[in-house]
Amino acid sequence: MGGPSRDMPHATSRAAVLDVIRAAGTISRVRLIEATGFTGATISTVVRRLIDDGLVTEVGRAESTGGKPRTLLALNESSRYAVGIHLDHSGITYVLTDLGGSVVARMSRAGVGTDDPPVVVARMADAVHKLIQGVGISPDLVLGLGLVAPGPLTPSSGMRLTPPTMRHWEEFPLDQALAQAVGLPVILENDATAAALGEHWSGVMRDAASFAALYVGTGIGSGLMIDGASFRGGSGNAGEIGHICLDANGPDCWCGARGCTEALAGPAAVVTQARADANIARAAGLTQGPGGQRPSVAADFDAVARAARLGDTGARDLLETSARWLALAARTLANIMDLEHLVLTGPSLAIAGSFYLPIVQEELDRAFFARAAHPVQVRLSASPATAPAIGAATMMLRAELVPLRQNGIPLPGAYGEAESTAPATTPARAGR
Repeated sequence: MGGPSRDMPHATSRAAVLDVIRAAGTISRVRLIEATGFTGATISTVVRRLIDDGLVTEVGRAESTGGKPRTLLALNESSRYAVGIHLDHSGITYVLTDLGGSVVARMSRAGVGTDDPPVVVARMADAVHKLIQGVGISPDLVLGLGLVAPGPLTPSSGMRLTPPTMRHWEEFPLDQALAQAVGLPVILENDATAAALGEHWSGVMRDAASFAALYVGTGIGSGLMIDGASFRGGSGNAGEIGHICLDANGPDCWCGARGCTEALAGPAAVVTQARADANIARAAGLTQGPGGQRPSVAADFDAVARAARLGDTGARDLLETSARWLALAARTLANIMDLEHLVLTGPSLAIAGSFYLPIVQEELDRAFFARAAHPVQVRLSASPATAPAIGAATMMLRAELVPLRQNGIPLPGAYGEAESTAPATTPARAGR
């Protein structure tokens, strides 16, 4: 099992040890030394402190190989919890996870809609309290909230450039308002980046240190994990493949460019084409809602996907066309990052994912630049609909238990084996 080495600049000793224990399930101190590259003294000190903090527990002994059986370590998954919230125009998803990233409780509520931000924040705070109370755990064990929303984000105001459906959220200090309403720390992050972290912590990519998550929700993005750490870029907006140009003469995109992946392959593009075809619209049941209002793009896209799964060829053709555009973006991302692993995730792939997976895989098998050296393995998330919310909770777990940077400054111990192992509390702020 590969793991962080002593010269990895992003890893504190506490972070590295806790992450290796998480990934392994159970592991001995000797294997921790091998996996991290740290000295026996460092491992002994870090493990002792993790046990004292209640984060790690001894769970028995491994089979003897001739000497004294080695004591096995595992996360004490019920020692800490975090709430993850995925905020979107079409719906708000809440999850409560334990330290291992397993979902203890979840709920879905109405989306942002046209409500004013303070009204939505009050709704969210009430939902968070009900989520925690419903499980019956002590609120003292909840570290805080991870909150994810469509990007791009800015450190000062949260969402500066927003999709058209959420323009009324521009300049609203979302994380600060929610932290005040709930009384817990809040970290705000891009939904695609959070989804990648969730897949690494508890999803199908938990054994891969480096990979990309290609995210399809209301829009399209990607999250990047490099050596077990999220790559966020200068402003937290790395991986915006939804806004790379695939066709210079293509349709206008809401971001101001033309021919973007999202404009060609996104759920809104698929729904627009489906509504323009009477046969597909009829097969998918794309009707006007009460008062002449249409359902959300997400609901309509799911309806098209269900029609395709039931055998409607027009709906299937639309999804496959979308998938081919998305595959081109995936190949671009794979070429830039020299990827070995790619996971398809996000709410819009909960029903439609089976149409996208083979087309993306075929494109990478056929035209990935480094295919002679290694393939790119494409997987479908086991929980695409809740991946952003799970990742959001994971952000808080990592930030509170194994903080790597605070206010952009490496914490003590980030460049070697220095023993800065006490937990740190991350203040609520945007753009971590």
